[in-house]
Amino acid sequence: MTPPVSSDVDRGRAQFRDRAWDDAYQSLVRADTVLPLDVEDLERLALSAGLTGRDPEFLRLLERIYQTHLGCGRETAAARAAFWIGFRLFAMGEAGRAGGWLARSQRLADAHDCVERGYLLMPAVHRHMADGDNAAAVALAIEAAAIGDRFGDADLSAFARGMQGRARLRQGEIDLGLALFDEAMVAATSGELSSPVIVGLIYCSAIAGCQRVFALGRAREWTSALAAWCDGQPQLVTFTGTCLVHRAEVLQLGGAWREAIEETHRAARRAPLARDLPGEADAAYQRAELHRLQGALVEAEEAYQRAGQLGREPQPGLALLRMAQGRRADAVGALRRVLGATTDDLGRARLLPAEVEIQLGLGARDEARRACAELEEIATRLSAACVRSSDTSAILGALAGEARGALYLADGAPQAALPPLRRALQVWQQLAAPYLAACVRVRLAEACRALGDHDGYRLELEFAREAFVKLGAAPDVARVDAIAQAKSAAAPAGLTPRELEVLRLLASGRTNKAIAKQLFLSEKTIDRHVSNIFAKINVASRAAATAYAYQRQLV
Repeated sequence: MTPPVSSDVDRGRAQFRDRAWDDAYQSLVRADTVLPLDVEDLERLALSAGLTGRDPEFLRLLERIYQTHLGCGRETAAARAAFWIGFRLFAMGEAGRAGGWLARSQRLADAHDCVERGYLLMPAVHRHMADGDNAAAVALAIEAAAIGDRFGDADLSAFARGMQGRARLRQGEIDLGLALFDEAMVAATSGELSSPVIVGLIYCSAIAGCQRVFALGRAREWTSALAAWCDGQPQLVTFTGTCLVHRAEVLQLGGAWREAIEETHRAARRAPLARDLPGEADAAYQRAELHRLQGALVEAEEAYQRAGQLGREPQPGLALLRMAQGRRADAVGALRRVLGATTDDLGRARLLPAEVEIQLGLGARDEARRACAELEEIATRLSAACVRSSDTSAILGALAGEARGALYLADGAPQAALPPLRRALQVWQQLAAPYLAACVRVRLAEACRALGDHDGYRLELEFAREAFVKLGAAPDVARVDAIAQAKSAAAPAGLTPRELEVLRLLASGRTNKAIAKQLFLSEKTIDRHVSNIFAKINVASRAAATAYAYQRQLV
């Protein structure tokens, strides 16, 4: 027996209030098949369809709502429905249909002093940013927020301020952009907004913006809030794929790699339901990164290709994969291409650390030096724009510092490498980023070894290896083991670690007195070590000992 219409309507309304979107959709559909719903329940049904990934039904229901309002002479309400049709079609890439519906909405709204005129500015904000005209985007977003404020429409005000923040970031106004995001996020998280669509858009835009400018502390905070918002709506489909990708990025940074991979798989399953190709592409790229770091190169290759197929630039990860595969020319060519096409500072800052690493791996120190210098210039320039955004300046400084430290090591200046590497390590430790910290520790170990600090060398390498093992970073574990084995093998002729240390300092041109001072030993002790070294390697002069050290690459 079919339940009474009122039962399904009442049930659907209650489920809608409880944010049980799929249940609400099912109940209201059943009610509508018996007796057409009134316009308010149609709006509930349409929103439930949209939030569960039923785009065709969502658009069909909005057209019905549009016709209903228009037939009753409610032109501003009809304009609102037409706006959401056009806005969704615009997001789906159907520019022609979107333009038609937005034109209808504009024609109706222009006849009235109404808040819908503010909403209709938002697609133009998107278009201006896509065209790189961020100043025009900022101006329209400010106008839209003012309209929202005048009409007391908190949804529009927050949405417009979030979009203004995004455009400000692209202009390099980092502090102002993040402040606008913070204001929009407060509205989204405090329950001030009525539209779940607007809330989801603000979350995703703010988190993406924070990650773009390396404000990773904020990105973690807002990702946690987004996860809680999504978890409170188990039947939500829209936004959940993006949420899972952001969660995977945060988990990877924090060292929970297994959980991060699981989230990328979940995101890849959810994104198609919401017709979210960018979300699916980001999930594939993030999964590729994790596979590469774990040494699963075949799986990484497949995931990078999938990301590229979906329209996501797979660099710099794919270039680093090519280096791991021994395809060095491909790595250099790929990064050269993408750097040539990337003009903004933030975009280049994401690519230059990989450029330094790859060029150093090829022994092309001049190329690495140029990339490092540019990274340092960007870090200095952007730090001036984010006085109150400490994460951005600190992380850019850490990336530049690690690159500079690596160059100093390659140039044979381990003492100079220590300060920038120590500062980078401090940043990654404060950010609780164990993989990045461990990578810096490996370089610190190399500097300590070159300086004859065997305890520092051993401790840094042990700390790094322990972190890599815990993370499952198999290639890095192998790299650390190779460094340790090379160090052991680099002490021929029965030289003790202390004798090897003295030989390296001797080969650098230091006198016995200078060596004694550096190692905090007596000159007599150093004299004895030098005599023992000469006997063991069968030489009779400091010049011959120096030649021996260089021939065997001990320095």
